[in-house]
Amino acid sequence: MTEIVETITGASTEALRAARDQASADLVELRLDGVASVDVAGALEGRRTPVIVTCRPTWEGGRFDGSEDERFRILNDAIRHGAEYVDVEWKADRKGLVPLGRTALVLSTHDFDGLPADLDDRIRAMRREPAAIVKVAVMPARLADCLTLRRAMQAPPGRQIAIAMGPRGQITRLCPWLFESAWTYGGTAAPGQVAARDLADLYRVRTGTTKTTVYGITGNPLGHSASPAMHNPGLAAAGLDAIYVPFETDDADDFLTVAEALGVAGASVTAPHKPAIFKRTATTDALSRRVGALNTLRRTSSGWEGRNFDAAGFLAPLDRRGVALSGIRAVVLGAGGAARTTAWALHDRGARVELTARRAERAAALATELGVETTAWPPAPGWDLLVNTTPVGTWPEVDASPIEAGRVRGRLIYDLIYNPRETRLLREARAAGSETIDGLEMLVSQACLQFEWWTGIPAPRDAFMDAADSFVRHRQRQTS
Repeated sequence: MTEIVETITGASTEALRAARDQASADLVELRLDGVASVDVAGALEGRRTPVIVTCRPTWEGGRFDGSEDERFRILNDAIRHGAEYVDVEWKADRKGLVPLGRTALVLSTHDFDGLPADLDDRIRAMRREPAAIVKVAVMPARLADCLTLRRAMQAPPGRQIAIAMGPRGQITRLCPWLFESAWTYGGTAAPGQVAARDLADLYRVRTGTTKTTVYGITGNPLGHSASPAMHNPGLAAAGLDAIYVPFETDDADDFLTVAEALGVAGASVTAPHKPAIFKRTATTDALSRRVGALNTLRRTSSGWEGRNFDAAGFLAPLDRRGVALSGIRAVVLGAGGAARTTAWALHDRGARVELTARRAERAAALATELGVETTAWPPAPGWDLLVNTTPVGTWPEVDASPIEAGRVRGRLIYDLIYNPRETRLLREARAAGSETIDGLEMLVSQACLQFEWWTGIPAPRDAFMDAADSFVRHRQRQTS
């Protein structure tokens, strides 16, 4: 079982102890370098969980700016008081360290600027030291740097922790078994750390093994994405030994290289990679070929297979309501990528599609390409279906609406925005007597279609919807 370490900081010993006692991880890393007038005995007294005592100096990314003598006095106090582990830097002069006794040594090195040129030599030198754990943390410039770290840590073997920091190193934290790490760190003390509770409950890191199937999402940026928050509960609800992780990168080939090396079974594809990965995928569906982009990959014995579930995800909420699209007047607000998919899907179902945007020339160009009509901005009331594909009204600009309330008159309004679920546009539509559909329904529908294509079993839609709704509410609380 992979253990979870929760990194704890505090301005005082009392604050550190309080945070320590609230932790729910397997081990607690007590970061003493940020504690004023630290009482080491007090920090350790009464602990219910094994601890790793760390006093990281500023020269290795920490907050301790005193002398090395003072720093080693703190570490030696931790050893004398029976700390389970102490973390000491490989670059430090460890002659001042007292005999370890029952305490085990974590010998660590951190590079916040990239992969050190002497990475292989450094790891070999560290393995020659009498340490219980060799910990190496680097800052990757690309996803493939995680593979470089993995290769460097594989030979010679030994008990270890391999961490690639920042958003491009998430795979090392969320799938530590792929890097033969004894544990993974959770918290907020280092770039890219994930909350310890999320490691346990959302990503189920403790139960992951080399047999665990890995899915993910690739694009940039991914910090806003609801996909991990949806897919992981969905996989858990279905009883599957699988995990869904972010692969943030600017380069589609960078993702494909890592996905091949780590055996990723499937992936959601988002901006800016949809066109680039489409060009690199041998087998695609008709919609992907029509729009020149895909949003889902699946590994097969003959290579990557691609699908575009954007249109199907958009149509699913309409189909569930039994909305007949043939012959209706459907107005699409916007002229971007979402408008393209939306207009194509509606036109394919026989709707009379009218595109409109503040930049009329963009709407006209897209309408010509798709073979649909344009209409003035803002559109005249009297439509059967109005679809908002613009970002106007997205959190936190919740008081904005793409069109005036007086023009919100029609049978059905569908807003692709999912944060918040009820936008101003939808509130005004409901007040005017219109039926409404929010963007979270489309998001969940797309995720369920991806899940079913990957796994071959029905998606637990309620689990996806509950998780997505909780994610949106949590993000709103975070930014309030």
